[in-house]
Amino acid sequence: MADANATSFADHIDNALTPLSDFVSAIIFFSVDFFGVSLPLVVVWLIVAAIILTVSLRFVNLRGFRHGWHLVFNPREHLDASTGAPTPVDGEISHFQALSAALSGTVGLGNIASVPVAIALGGPGAIFWMILAGFFGMSAKFAECALAVKYRKVLPDGRTLGGPMFYIEEVFNRLGLKSLGKAAAIFFAIMAMGASVSVFQVNQAHAQFANVTGLSIPIIFGVIMASGVAYIILGGIKRIGGAAQWIVPTMGVLYVGSALLILLMNIPAIPAAITTIFESAFGLDAAGGGLVGALINGMRRATYSSEAGVGSAAIAHSAVRTNEPLTEGYVALLEPFIDTVVVCTLTGLIVIVTGVYEPYLFNPDVVGIEITSAAFESAFGWFPYVLLFASILFAFSTLVSWAFYGSQAAAYLFGPSKRTDVIFKLTLCFMLSTGAAISLSSIINFIDSMLFGMCIPNIIALYLLLPELRRDVKAYEAKHAF
Repeated sequence: MADANATSFADHIDNALTPLSDFVSAIIFFSVDFFGVSLPLVVVWLIVAAIILTVSLRFVNLRGFRHGWHLVFNPREHLDASTGAPTPVDGEISHFQALSAALSGTVGLGNIASVPVAIALGGPGAIFWMILAGFFGMSAKFAECALAVKYRKVLPDGRTLGGPMFYIEEVFNRLGLKSLGKAAAIFFAIMAMGASVSVFQVNQAHAQFANVTGLSIPIIFGVIMASGVAYIILGGIKRIGGAAQWIVPTMGVLYVGSALLILLMNIPAIPAAITTIFESAFGLDAAGGGLVGALINGMRRATYSSEAGVGSAAIAHSAVRTNEPLTEGYVALLEPFIDTVVVCTLTGLIVIVTGVYEPYLFNPDVVGIEITSAAFESAFGWFPYVLLFASILFAFSTLVSWAFYGSQAAAYLFGPSKRTDVIFKLTLCFMLSTGAAISLSSIINFIDSMLFGMCIPNIIALYLLLPELRRDVKAYEAKHAF
C-alpha cells in the first residue's frame, strides 16, 4: 500500500512538473536533424570546446598523461625555497583521493547502461567515436580542474570552497561585467544543486536488484542507500575522499576484471568485433547505423559519461592538497581516460563480442542495462549478481560525489555555514531515499537538463581564461621540465 501511495503521489508530481520539464529540456537539449539523426547542440558545445582546448594547450592530454600518473602515486612535496623545509599546503585531500572522488561521480551507471544504448542506436561504430570524444575530453578536464584549484577559497578553519562558480565570477569581474559574472556563477550553482538530486541512480540500482533477485523493496532499498550516503557526506570531503579511495578501486577491479574475463572467454570473436567497430564507425557496414549515427551517438554518450566541460568534477578536485594548481589539472585529465577510454570501451567490447546487442539495434526504447546484464549472463548464469554488486557500488559512489557537489554549490549561494551544509545534505538524502520507490520521468529529465546547463557558463569562462591557462602551462612545464 505504501508503494502504491508513493507511486500515486509521484504521478501527481510528474504530471504537475511535465510542462516545466519539457520547457527546460527543450532549451538545454535543443536538437537539429543531422542527416536523419537528432543532434543536441549541447553535445556540439561540449565537443567543440574539448577540441579547441586540446589544440590550444598543445595536446596536453598526451604530453601530460605520464606526469598525471606520476603525481597520483608520487605527490610532490612542497618545500620552502630558502630553507628547504616543508611548507604549509592548502587543501584537504590527496591527489589520489581527489581523483577517486571525481571518478566516483563520473564512473557510474552511465558506464554500464549508456554504452549499450549508444551501440543500439548508432551501431558498434559508436565505440570508436566514444573513445575519440573521451580523448579530447581529457583536455577539458585539465582546464576546468586546474582553474578550480587556482581560484578556490580557503576558509579560516582549513575547509576549501571551490568549483567553476568562482572562476566564472572572477573572469567576468575582470571584464567589468560584475553583475553578469555573479548571475552566471549563480546559474551554475543552481544547476549543480539540481543535478545533485540523482534519483536515477537509486532507481536504476534498485531495478537491477529487483531484476536479479526477484525482490522489489524500493522503500527499504532507497532508505539504505540514502543512509549510507548521509553517513559519508556528513563527514565532509575528507571522509568522502577516504571512502572513494577504497570504493572506486574496488568497483573498478570488480567490473573491469569481470569484463576482461568475458573477453578472455570470447577471444576468437575479438578481431571480428574490432573490425565491426571500425567498419561501422565510418559507415562501411550498413548494419552499423552509418557514419552519422555512430558518430553522434558515440560522442553524445561519451560526453554524458565523462561530464568533461560540465564542470562537476572540478568541485571535487578543488579540495586537493597542493600549492600548484596545475598539478591537479594533470591528475584530472586521467579521469576521462579511465571513465571513457577504459571502462566504457570494455563495456562496449563485451556487448559486441557476445552479440547481445543485435536484438536491440535501432530500438529507441532500449534501457541499456539489460544488454550489459545479458552479456554478463552469457559468461556464467550467476554473473548478473556480480553486475548487480558493481552497479550498486557505481550508483552509491555517484550519489556521494554529487551530494558533495550540491553542498559546495549551496555553500556558494547561501554561505559556508555548517548548519546550511547539514540541512542541505539531510534534505538531499531524504529526496534520494524516495528514488527507488517512484519513477518520475519529468523530474529525471529536469535533473539531466540541469546537469548539462552547467556547461554553458563553464565553457564560456574556459574560453575567456584560456590565454591565462596557456601561460600557466608554459611556465609550469618550463619549471618542471617533463
